[in-house]
Amino acid sequence: MIALLLALGSSLAYGCADFLGGVGARKAHVLRTVMIAAPASLVVELLLWPLLGASFSTAAVGWGAASGVASAAAFVLLYRTLAIGPMNVLSPVTALVSAVLPVGAGLLQGEHLAAAGLVGLPLALAAVVLVSAGPGARSARPSRTALLLAFGAGAAIALQLIFLHRAPSDSGVAPLIVGRAVSSAITLTAAALLHRRLGPERPAYAISATAGALDSAANLLFLLAARSGDLAVVAVIVALYPAGTVLLARGVLAERIHRGQLIGLGTAAVAVSLLALT
Repeated sequence: MIALLLALGSSLAYGCADFLGGVGARKAHVLRTVMIAAPASLVVELLLWPLLGASFSTAAVGWGAASGVASAAAFVLLYRTLAIGPMNVLSPVTALVSAVLPVGAGLLQGEHLAAAGLVGLPLALAAVVLVSAGPGARSARPSRTALLLAFGAGAAIALQLIFLHRAPSDSGVAPLIVGRAVSSAITLTAAALLHRRLGPERPAYAISATAGALDSAANLLFLLAARSGDLAVVAVIVALYPAGTVLLARGVLAERIHRGQLIGLGTAAVAVSLLALT
């Protein structure tokens, strides 16, 4: 039950971070937003070091660095995917892949689900697709390149979660610190190389920094959830993060929640309840 609550908290934090990151990216080039968010995220994780401890063993550093590379790859592939579009088709593909791969990894590692979990897991996967899909998803047809990029983005997100899960359970926040340092270095290097293409607009500093802090909180809650529960269950709950983004968009930006998304939110509630019984 603790793992379930931590996973829900991680999902909500990811959803809020994505919402704020999207708002920030409307004001300036997305790399300018990440140039603020990434260091802010690293600062938060460094502040957690004295509180939660960190053991920088070879395994912790290795898996943390791998998660950082996957995180940077996920960022590049995701935003390239969304730039090509259509978003209402590609977003659910990315979210579904990011959920299915960790679930498969958990089951291959010998995790077992009770009867309620066997029902709740596919319901949660269906909810991921419904919540992240927008209007007109059935009629839009993405290109083969866009679909491949969407699969790649989902796989990179999944690998980030799997690599964090593989880090030693006694390593504290070391994998998060190493991972964020690596992804920040990659992102800032890319921004420096592409600085002429970023435009003159200034980033929304407060929004971007808050997004980074929330992303750190999401990573931490996922790590704690994965250490205290099954990866198969934790990953699929975390993949429900579009629900938080949708609800914030409705409350803050007055965006409409479409029928399919409402069904997805209801399905997610049922799925989480069933998973709680496991």
